Amino acid sequence: MSDDKSTSLVNLGELSKPANTLIKKVSSAVSGVFKPWQIKRVAEAKAEASLIKANTEIEIEGLRLRAMNRFIEEEANKQENMEEITKKSISHLSEKSDPDKMDDDWVTNFFDKSRIISDNEMQNLWAQVLAGEANSPGTYSKRTVNFLSSLDKKDAELFQTLCRYCWFVGNLTPLPLVFNVENEIYNKNGINFKSLIHLKNIGLINFDIDIELINVDAAGFNIRHFQKFDIGLINKNAVSYYGQPLALTMKNETNDTLDIGQVSFTQIGIELVKISQSPRVPGFYEYVKEQWKVHIQDDKKPNN
Repeated sequence: MSDDKSTSLVNLGELSKPANTLIKKVSSAVSGVFKPWQIKRVAEAKAEASLIKANTEIEIEGLRLRAMNRFIEEEANKQENMEEITKKSISHLSEKSDPDKMDDDWVTNFFDKSRIISDNEMQNLWAQVLAGEANSPGTYSKRTVNFLSSLDKKDAELFQTLCRYCWFVGNLTPLPLVFNVENEIYNKNGINFKSLIHLKNIGLINFDIDIELINVDAAGFNIRHFQKFDIGLINKNAVSYYGQPLALTMKNETNDTLDIGQVSFTQIGIELVKISQSPRVPGFYEYVKEQWKVHIQDDKKPNN
């Protein structure tokens, strides 16, 4: 194994300061979910003790015993879910993370909603949200956390597929570029009119947009007053796809537009884009480049 410590904050069984701080924060907010990192099955231990005491000191009728067993099993499962999500979040913590700044009410609400999540992939999503909030408190609203608790796995997978078409335009919000919903480059991955309607109905995307610099017309959405910048200059006005920039130029200072398609993220969608780790769509960079070809300066022509 490599000695490189940059890929994880957990090394040789020891925890970083942010990780220890996060665990203490979680313990405080949810009444001692953990003992300092040697995690014990607190719920199971207490449940076993309760059963022994009950069976030796009092005779419990069958119905009550079954109810107690069910309750104990449910609580043990919830305990395990909370522990797993917290453990999975640690590898996503930054070394400058300061979980102490996390709001206690946010943490309590987070685990109240996430403790029933047992699917491994969904736990990974929740873990990234927890780490993201620890890295930068205020990144995820309670509303987004509450929404995530109602998101089933198929919807999460569909949203992450749409995120594969996301570009970043300057300092504006991330934009899922859907120019023609009938094009094969979308349909081959399950992005079509029906799936977009579904994402709209559950509150992740809009077919309208409310950004001051963006105007809506019959052809879709257009960014107005997109400033000129030199070819190859990477600044706040750059456009990029998975970190790959595309240099654009505008012919007119005030009247030119940049078509950004027919879909935009809601505020919840914008927050959840941050945890998407889906791979880029092969050929999509070239597809968008063709859509924006009028704004791509010919390298053979001198810059003005």
